Amino acid sequence: MNRRPGPEPVLWMLFSSGGMVVALMVPILLFLFGIAFPLELLSPPDHSHVFAVLRNPITRLVLFGLCVLALFHWAHRFRFTLYDGLQLKRYDAPIVVLCYGGAVVGTVIAAVLLIRL
Repeated sequence: MNRRPGPEPVLWMLFSSGGMVVALMVPILLFLFGIAFPLELLSPPDHSHVFAVLRNPITRLVLFGLCVLALFHWAHRFRFTLYDGLQLKRYDAPIVVLCYGGAVVGTVIAAVLLIRL
């Protein structure tokens, strides 16, 4: 019986890498843009400087990667929360479509927003 492996290993890889990247990057961004700059603990960058940084293709790529990994991390975690926490394993197909479909839609939205900068 040769069984073709499904997408599960790739989804677990996206989950784990998304968790690591989000755990390292989001707290820094939240501290800077949510606490340090508004409370003037650090001098905030000029609008033109932030805009220039955001126009850099490498910055856009990093932000896109952060968004993609965060979305797929959320999708995988939410899927198994619904399965194990709420005991909804019987609704496997719609849950998979909604969770990972939501991550794909979010990825497309992030791409469009970053391209339009």
